[in-house]
Amino acid sequence: MQLTPGQLSDFLAKIVEKGLKDSLMIWGPPGVGKSSIVKAVANEDKRRFVDLRLSQLAPTDLRGLPGIVDNCSRWYPPSFLPVDGEGILFLDEINMAPPAMQGVAQQLILDRCIGDYQVPDGWFIWAAGNRREDKAAVFQMPSALANRFLHVTVQPDLDSFNRWGLQSGIAEEVLAFLAFRPVLLHKIHATEFAWPSPRSWVMADSLFKAGLPIAPAVGGVAAEFESFLSVYDDLPDIDAIAAGNSKAKFPKEPSKRYAIVLALVVRADTAEKALNCLSWMASAASAEWLQLFVTMFFPVLRDKGFLRSVVAAAATDPELQTVVENVRDLVLTS
Repeated sequence: MQLTPGQLSDFLAKIVEKGLKDSLMIWGPPGVGKSSIVKAVANEDKRRFVDLRLSQLAPTDLRGLPGIVDNCSRWYPPSFLPVDGEGILFLDEINMAPPAMQGVAQQLILDRCIGDYQVPDGWFIWAAGNRREDKAAVFQMPSALANRFLHVTVQPDLDSFNRWGLQSGIAEEVLAFLAFRPVLLHKIHATEFAWPSPRSWVMADSLFKAGLPIAPAVGGVAAEFESFLSVYDDLPDIDAIAAGNSKAKFPKEPSKRYAIVLALVVRADTAEKALNCLSWMASAASAEWLQLFVTMFFPVLRDKGFLRSVVAAAATDPELQTVVENVRDLVLTS
């Protein structure tokens, strides 16, 4: 089953909610956010999170060391395995471990035990790994081990990254560039060490905010991003639009259109500014661009806590009533 990062987050949260303890394998390309999503689900539910890299362990490290108790040998489990409470035991990059190590993990994954160790009832066992087609240095997962998992595949998704980026404060310039060039959200480059992925764009955002070149994070696409930045010099005054004091026209160039849509979404940090931005878009932009704006805008307003007040105010404005009616389903689900 293929999922976007947003869908994967919802899927994992539902598994936790329903208490389904079947082991789960998450496949996907490097840099798409598999590990971050799993950790976020654990944090959201206030559960412990143990990230275990089998590729860095020997079989005896996982099984534990033998000892003699009452003339019988027993295995003493390692300290990193949980013994109580609730949480997620995450076997990241599991298929980077050699076959012998994957074989040792089979009992842990299927029977929730290994040697004398038993996984506590309150813990989920999930794993993740890259695929061979992702140019990752991985081993073939044995069919016996694969058959012990539920399997899902996560793919890069711009909408999910935008939603997360707007919540997390990713620079509007970065989000606008990716909206304009979505193919560059994730593009593995076989001959470069640095290439664009959701993970590397987060690193690029840090470099950009520090006033540094972003090429060390995303490689050659940095030159295209630098060219895109010149678009911002010709945008209408975003703060004036948010303040309700602008009669500017909607730009004609697609790059500028993406830039202004993202800029308005980011700058609308109060209900009043949000209503002003919505009013300007409704009067200046075509239906296609207004729909794109609203699709990004309303979830952000919901997260900020003033979606319903903006919608209520818009419903009293004859020019915005049609907008509210057209996105009623989005409002109701928000």
